[in-house]
Amino acid sequence: MNIAVASGKGGTGKTLVSTNLFHALQKRGVTVILVDCDAEEPNVMEFIQGETFASNVVTQNIPVIDTPKCTFCGKCYEYCNYNAILYLQPSKYIQVVEDLCHDCGACSVACLYGAITEKPKTVGKVDSVYLSCHSQLIEGCAEVGVYSPVPVIKRAIKEAQANTLNIFDSPPGISCPFIATVDKADYVILVTEPTPFGLNDLKLSIETLQQIGKPFGVVVNRSTLGNSDVYNYLEQNSFTLLMEIPFDKEIARIYSEGKMLVDEKPEYQERFIALYQLVKKQIQ
Repeated sequence: MNIAVASGKGGTGKTLVSTNLFHALQKRGVTVILVDCDAEEPNVMEFIQGETFASNVVTQNIPVIDTPKCTFCGKCYEYCNYNAILYLQPSKYIQVVEDLCHDCGACSVACLYGAITEKPKTVGKVDSVYLSCHSQLIEGCAEVGVYSPVPVIKRAIKEAQANTLNIFDSPPGISCPFIATVDKADYVILVTEPTPFGLNDLKLSIETLQQIGKPFGVVVNRSTLGNSDVYNYLEQNSFTLLMEIPFDKEIARIYSEGKMLVDEKPEYQERFIALYQLVKKQIQ
């Protein structure tokens, strides 16, 4: 089972939910893997430490154009959907913009003259961390300056075992990194807050998940803050409210110190187990 924990905006408490859900299940002896898919700003290791037993470099293939062989026909330029090839026909100038390349291979297929080869480019790494005999942490971390962390996210998810319970801590927003994470999920937990910004970005996340056909439910963090617009929206559309976490200075202190809520406030151990059981019921 793959469960993604996501949010339309940053700072809603997505990592709070994913780490404590993971830790609650870990304490119950459930075989579970937490994958930090927020490759541009991974922070799960701030809360969960272990021994790194594997570190894999993630690369992607970048096209290299051999200009003496190139006929400047422009086919590779036409085939590229990501505008990663700069082509000026009158000047007979052609160049690959590496930062925009998505390693799709279309330009290599388009070239009929053998003018395009490929070279590897490092875009990040994936670390696997041993925690116990039944739990593991996987962290994807993109290189500084890499435009898209998607290859790193895909590699991190691939490292997770297919026959276990996997929790994906998703990047915020609804762009390509979000899509790459929730694409492999059986269910998505959306974390929001009862504010106008929280509601706006929740709507965008839900619309995106509906388009790709992913089931989801909502956790409202800082539930005693803001207004009732989020709750009205969920009720009007019959969306599942999975859990509420109140606005509490003690919870903020625990989180800011890198501690686990389920350890510091034992009542949340059962609450996160109840969240997991509800998600299982929703999937079934």
